[in-house]
Amino acid sequence: MAFKSPKEIVQTAITAGCAKASLSTEKMLVMGFLAGAYIALGGLLAIIVGRAVNTETLGAGVGKLLFGGVFPVGLMLVIIAGAELFTGNTAVIPPGCLVGKAKWTGLLKNWGLVYVGNFIGSLFVAYFLGKATGLVATDPWLTATKSIAEGKVALEWGAAFWRGVGCNWLVCLAVWLALGSDDIGGKILAIWFPIMAFVAMGMEHSIANMFFIPLGMFQGANVTIGQFLWNNLVPVTLGNIVGGSLLVGGIYYWVYGREEKKA
Repeated sequence: MAFKSPKEIVQTAITAGCAKASLSTEKMLVMGFLAGAYIALGGLLAIIVGRAVNTETLGAGVGKLLFGGVFPVGLMLVIIAGAELFTGNTAVIPPGCLVGKAKWTGLLKNWGLVYVGNFIGSLFVAYFLGKATGLVATDPWLTATKSIAEGKVALEWGAAFWRGVGCNWLVCLAVWLALGSDDIGGKILAIWFPIMAFVAMGMEHSIANMFFIPLGMFQGANVTIGQFLWNNLVPVTLGNIVGGSLLVGGIYYWVYGREEKKA
């Protein structure tokens, strides 16, 4: 399978980031909607597969592995079919801005509009494909959806933040590796391992939580809107920004991108 060198990946990311920062408002929102929906579909599949396992017989690790093992389908759809995902864009767009080829205003516009689009897409799947279909209306899935939502808002603020950092470090590495592959098979493998890892470990992804927590709320979880936003979404989003922009986009720019800026 053909692949790019680490330096070539940074150059590819700069090109991709510049294109993302210059998208129209309409495209950012529509492509953001698609990405939110795709991630939510991966989350719905993860619940149906991973939370139907008898962990008392097989062990909790098996359930976590199955949950994490099917979730990556969401990012595969984002990367290969094409969509705009806030978490991935936290790593891809900054290098273009740092070398002076993309505008910081374009970055802020993309992050803001794509985040909104992701939220709408996630809610769409949570309500119409999660609640309205009745797919998670009975146990073990009913109890699982509620416990997932309640568990996420019960995290301490600092824990949610650092889980967000760890999550998006791995998510953006998956995006980075996918940029480095020149064929679909390589992209799928590049995406699967890091995404499976962050989900199985229990890290926190802001866009996935736009699906998991509202789905639990739709099913009767003891979670308020304020708890959803302040206890989870805010710290996890901030953590995702740090994990993606500093630990992936920022570091690889520092290692390889500064040469292009000088040139």
